Amino acid sequence: MHENLKNSSMQRYSWLSLSRIVFALELVQDLIVICLCIGLFSFMVLEIREMFVSLLPPLEFQAVTADILFLLILVELFRLLIIYLKEQRVSIGVAVEVAIVSVLREIIVRGVLETNWSQVLATCAFLLVLGVLLIVRVWLPPTFDGIDPEQEIAKRHKKRMAKEMKEMIESNRHYQD
Repeated sequence: MHENLKNSSMQRYSWLSLSRIVFALELVQDLIVICLCIGLFSFMVLEIREMFVSLLPPLEFQAVTADILFLLILVELFRLLIIYLKEQRVSIGVAVEVAIVSVLREIIVRGVLETNWSQVLATCAFLLVLGVLLIVRVWLPPTFDGIDPEQEIAKRHKKRMAKEMKEMIESNRHYQD
């Protein structure tokens, strides 16, 4: 009787193991990112159609430029999502590029001459910081002395999970015997 309770509780805990919960949550997160990719791709197709319509006469330079830059922002966001799906990380370089193009788009759409001087100054400072971040990101190697901290943590986590699974399997065999 006592061993049956132990077996049922062990089966329940093995079903609710941390690795299975994490796997399920990561799967849901990947599905959400895939849905975002599909939605973003559909939106890009609609934006391309809108861009071609804006190329018809009378041609408005600001509108065409804003549409092209907006499309580039969408492409970069799509690339950011694809990198996340492949590598399970957010690319800082791509995120900074998206921010730079977004700020430049807003300046072009509003027009530099119509924008307050303090906003132009703040925008220049922001772009300077983003540019420095982008340059520093290029100069720094993606790994520190050949060790990617994220991958090392992931390896340790996988080893720990494998050890826990092995111990759980051995304890289940022990209880079954």
